[in-house]
Amino acid sequence: MEVNLYNQNSDKIGKVSLPDKVFAVVMNRDLLHQVVVSQMSNRRQNIAHTKDRGEVRGGGKKPWKQKGTGRARHGSIRSPIWKGGGAAFGPRSERDFSKKINKKMARKALFTALSSKIRDRELIIIDNLSLNDWKTKEMSKVVGKISSLFSSKNGSLLVITDKKLSDTVERVTRNLPKVDVMEAKNLNALDVIARMNLILLQNSIEVIEKNFHA
Repeated sequence: MEVNLYNQNSDKIGKVSLPDKVFAVVMNRDLLHQVVVSQMSNRRQNIAHTKDRGEVRGGGKKPWKQKGTGRARHGSIRSPIWKGGGAAFGPRSERDFSKKINKKMARKALFTALSSKIRDRELIIIDNLSLNDWKTKEMSKVVGKISSLFSSKNGSLLVITDKKLSDTVERVTRNLPKVDVMEAKNLNALDVIARMNLILLQNSIEVIEKNFHA
């Protein structure tokens, strides 16, 4: 398939041929949902942790004798039914939320997401990025010009670069709101659909084909 190719000033400079197996994949919502949920789960940081009765401090001595007091029998003040006792079924940090997803499914989901972006005019391909002064102010101007080409002009933005420009572009976009940078070889379905619009550098197309064996 062929799509328009733009420069960093948002001027149309020609056409670029895209591989159909990457950018013309039929939407498969079930597959995309399954892969995205798995990737979200794998990124989940399990921080919440409660102590059970064996981890709460104190409670080594039986609070009162078993019989003869008229009160209910108890073996420890750190039982879950006591105030200050351990939690019976609270969240534990050792819980594993990760989900396995095979490489073919992850790759197909990525291609599905990229194809969807192309169809919805939410992915623009530019020939290169070259600034006289690599400053945030200059990059902001470029982003503003290219954003006018999208169907949704005020959404979040992901700039997909090659290895050569990745660090430089990331540095000058760090303070721009809703703008992120990712190297093409690290692309995944979750990061693609998490942003409204995508800017793809032309030489990143070959990187995607090579790294994902399209």
